[in-house]
Amino acid sequence: MVQIDKDIDRPLGQGLRPPSGTRRAPALRKGAVAAGLGAAAVAAVSAMIALREQPFRIPETAAVVQPEPAPIAAKPEVETKQPAAVRSDGPAIIKVNPPAGENGVVVIRDPSAVGQNLRVAHLPDQALVEDSPTGPLPVRAADGRRPFDVYARAWSGARGARIAIVIGGLGLSQTGTQEAIGKLPPEITLGFAPQGNSLGRWMQAARREGHEIVMQVPLEPFDFPNVNPGRNTLKVDAGADENLENLRWVLSRTTNYTAVMNYMGARFSTSPEAMGVMMAELGKRGIGYLDDGSSARSLAPETALKNGVPFAAGDAIIDAVQERGAILDKLDELERTARAKGFAVGTGNAFGLTVDAVAAWASEVRKRGIEIVPISAVASDPERG
Repeated sequence: MVQIDKDIDRPLGQGLRPPSGTRRAPALRKGAVAAGLGAAAVAAVSAMIALREQPFRIPETAAVVQPEPAPIAAKPEVETKQPAAVRSDGPAIIKVNPPAGENGVVVIRDPSAVGQNLRVAHLPDQALVEDSPTGPLPVRAADGRRPFDVYARAWSGARGARIAIVIGGLGLSQTGTQEAIGKLPPEITLGFAPQGNSLGRWMQAARREGHEIVMQVPLEPFDFPNVNPGRNTLKVDAGADENLENLRWVLSRTTNYTAVMNYMGARFSTSPEAMGVMMAELGKRGIGYLDDGSSARSLAPETALKNGVPFAAGDAIIDAVQERGAILDKLDELERTARAKGFAVGTGNAFGLTVDAVAAWASEVRKRGIEIVPISAVASDPERG
């Protein structure tokens, strides 16, 4: 066999020993000299190539420069202006991290709606008040602002399922009104009865607690006067002037509300003429309308749209049966409706049983991913599209 010695096959660090008796030193010396000359020649050729101006050589003017990394964009921030009413030394900007919305998506909201300043929520905006013999009437401001916008409670703006609950009848009972304001979460909207007492005081208490409020309007039912909604009821057979007078009396009972809500009114709501007079007045003054959903024949949706009135309709009256289990069943029904169509509206009365059931339910429904919102958050607004 002929053994072929290769440097690459030798163990690292070990030289090849020549066989004993064999003289290879001269050959090795000649190989070393040849290798040295070869290396020098390669170096010389390489230097010549490097110094020549060859087409394949990258000119110095076209040298590739590694670009500096682009600066990392800062996380978006929301700038929230403090309300002017509480500034002491000029406008101030507060930077906060934007909240996470549904599925971790960042929701950027209108900075003016990030939070409600409870210290001034009970104070009427004088630009939205028209003096009248019976009290302050709501009106659009000269700059176009509406009570519906200014007195609305802020909410998250997220796209998850939403439920608005409106509890009416406040002002009729001092104990019931106090319990409703104190026990119900601030996201629950409160409705005041115009025949109630001390409405200005109760309005301020409700607004300080963060509640959005609405005013209830007595409208004619089918068996009127056997069933009577109360003083200054708006009626189908009354003239436009009489109904406007009664409506303005109701509207002037207090301030700082976003909308009005029917109290009864199954007959009145079927009259296009009577409803048209009322809706035209609400649209002129920048007030919304909530239909409790008790009458399937109500013309409220179309007349509200025609007159530019923000509108919402109730999906269920939660306490038609005054029993805790029945109320909770209705609230569960609202939850299913909200998951199906995105939102739901429930109405009820300031009975002790209703208030306790709603307060307990509200603490649990949040854990199931439902957001409780004010009525303005689910209203259809013709002025906003």
